[in-house]
Amino acid sequence: MAVFNIADKLHGRKLIIAINVACGFSIFAFGYDQGLMAGVNNSRDYIETMNLGGNEAMRGGVVAAYYCGSLIGSFFGGYAGDKLGRIKCVILGCIWGIFGATLQTAAQNVEWMICSRIITGVATGYLNAIVPVWSAETSTPMSRGAFIAMQFSLNIFGVVVAYWLAFAMTFAPDNSVRWRFPIAFQMFPQMVLLVMVFFFPESPRWLLKHNREEQAIQVLAALRGDGDRNHPNVLHELKEIRETLRIEEAQGGEPSFYKMLFEKDEMNIPRRVHMTVWIQIMQQLVGIGVVTIYAPEIFRLAGFDSFVSMLVAGINNITYMISTFVAVITLDRWGRRFIMMYGAVCQAICFIGIGILCKPDILERNPLGMGIGATVFVFLYTAFFGMTWLTVTWLYPVEIFPLKVRARGGAWSTIGWSIGNGLVTLSTPSLFEKIGWATFILYAGFNIAVVPVVWALYPETMSKSLEELDVIFSTKAMFVKSAEKELRAKGIDPDDPLAHLRQNGENHNQETKQQVEDEKTTA
Repeated sequence: MAVFNIADKLHGRKLIIAINVACGFSIFAFGYDQGLMAGVNNSRDYIETMNLGGNEAMRGGVVAAYYCGSLIGSFFGGYAGDKLGRIKCVILGCIWGIFGATLQTAAQNVEWMICSRIITGVATGYLNAIVPVWSAETSTPMSRGAFIAMQFSLNIFGVVVAYWLAFAMTFAPDNSVRWRFPIAFQMFPQMVLLVMVFFFPESPRWLLKHNREEQAIQVLAALRGDGDRNHPNVLHELKEIRETLRIEEAQGGEPSFYKMLFEKDEMNIPRRVHMTVWIQIMQQLVGIGVVTIYAPEIFRLAGFDSFVSMLVAGINNITYMISTFVAVITLDRWGRRFIMMYGAVCQAICFIGIGILCKPDILERNPLGMGIGATVFVFLYTAFFGMTWLTVTWLYPVEIFPLKVRARGGAWSTIGWSIGNGLVTLSTPSLFEKIGWATFILYAGFNIAVVPVVWALYPETMSKSLEELDVIFSTKAMFVKSAEKELRAKGIDPDDPLAHLRQNGENHNQETKQQVEDEKTTA
């Protein structure tokens, strides 16, 4: 799309890092938007301008409008990503997001603000359906998890920036600048990404899918072969993608969103959709939203005044961000399954600790000591969540879908996230009102419940190519252990599902090399 392309200058890991830095600006904006309204809602001028005084339901509606928009945007992004390509969709998403942020900044009444929040949410859902897919399709199997984890470190950095910017603005005069400036700031990362993305390469998998083989080989050479089109890694990945496309073409065209959910096929796409939606809903059921909502009250119980509570909450956000760097190291070493299971167990322990220490008859014995203890568990919970469930639930969905619907698979991931967020946001206040401290015990139970679900239904994706995962998910059996037995019965090794493509060794490489040379000569 540009005269200059960064793939002409950077190769291998450097190019992959550059692509993921670009992706990081989108994920940073996502995190910033999540944390933005908490500070805006504390501005007296904002409350008066929007006429929200005493109307908590409408104030919550303004926040919720963003998630409604993200649900809508995910459908558009998933469809357009498979039709137009990853780069064009990132450009469109940035333009739409800047437009929505501009409208938010200029809002003069609550109706205006709600409409602009929906527009901004559409952009977020649109980009969230595309950006993780672009990252996964250009990363190597051995680094895919680490790079997605780094992006979500930037996601929490966005939350941190939103929080501390709001904190800093509390020292400014309480006029419109106090809330309009933080809203306007959300345009900055999207403007940077909009300028950057023109100079980045398209996904080689999308290019091959749309018969742009010469460009695809050039991008693969830059990503895998240090610019060498005949590098064994380039030839091997090219062979895998071609074989996958051949199988997908033989099994029919691209299914609609409806067919993805309800119509059975040989590739088990409906199963993958259900797994994707539920992994995002489970991410919310393990309780990060509950901790976020109730943490200030726990800090108050610890004896902190309002100002100190704000500082403690800000420090907790920073430790949350730091914890995400652990996932950069562990995701591609420990595997997705183990990380989700051990994270859920640790989070359950933290919730039990918070619940017991916040039980009224226990708390009243030593309010300060129990409050401080509960605060420690809050810090531990957010750290464990940042190490585990924050990242893996965005990585897993983009790994498991076949190429022909991968962007739409990313859309289903965002849909699941929106549903989970809505469920927790709507139910948590009522739960605390009716069962109080036992809400924490309930969420501990949710964490324990997801462990057998992950063990039984979610196969390991670590270190496998995106094409190998199509084989893993091709079984009739839906339970992990049964599926592995089914593959072995067919003579397929679950740890190396595409070994048959390499059985001819050098003959395979020579054949593909000749194809590449023929295409180069023809071009």
